[in-house]
Amino acid sequence: MTKVSIITPTYNAERTIASCIESVIAQTYQDWEMLITDDCSQDATIQIVERYAAADSRVRLIRLDQNGGAGAARNRSIAEAEGRYVAFLDADDRWLPAKLERQVSFMQQSGAKVCYSSYVTCDAVGNVKGIVPCPKRVAYSDILSDDRMGCLTLIYDAEALGKVFMPLMRRRQDWALKILLLQQCGEAYGIPDTLAIYRVSDGSLSNGGKSSLVKYNVAVYREVLHYSSVKAWLTFLFRFMPHYLYKRLVLMMVNNY
Repeated sequence: MTKVSIITPTYNAERTIASCIESVIAQTYQDWEMLITDDCSQDATIQIVERYAAADSRVRLIRLDQNGGAGAARNRSIAEAEGRYVAFLDADDRWLPAKLERQVSFMQQSGAKVCYSSYVTCDAVGNVKGIVPCPKRVAYSDILSDDRMGCLTLIYDAEALGKVFMPLMRRRQDWALKILLLQQCGEAYGIPDTLAIYRVSDGSLSNGGKSSLVKYNVAVYREVLHYSSVKAWLTFLFRFMPHYLYKRLVLMMVNNY
């Protein structure tokens, strides 16, 4: 087997972190390390993670000295990762048991450097809401128009691409990371199987209200791609938004919203 480093940021995740860790322990693929970086939680998150770390040496707790946001927490885990493959799982999400086995096998057989899959969404108490099907392929030009890969399903080959870190933005840093990855390898490949469960909740690290995320979308164009302010806004309005609205329409049709 080839080791997978699982990158998990936590912040006040006492209600969900146990099920998150247990979904990793339940993986049919067993050569992994789970690097949990806590971003100064004020609840029982640390104590819960410590219990799992004491029982399974593959679970590691890292603690930040000051709150830096999800990107900073993920980057600390990436810096300490030892695996060939780097995967992402937030504290309020879960994986299905065959997730790692299915994706690692696909990457080794196909030579894909970046891989992702379809996933399902659930509400705060775990009731399934719908499915988010993934495209078979995402090229660099595609990722500039819309984030088409669920971060909780994302795996990249650090042996081929090196360790790629997230830009230190409070939001949309996961989309920025995918842009940086595809700048290097040109394209990523999707597995249609639903391999993960994304929890839609107010406490989610990646949830923040659509209107409040507008400036962060524009910031990706400016800070990561170095567009001028005018070009960044025009790209957002006339490239990102049409793709985003089309994606929402497709999801409504697929899930009968």
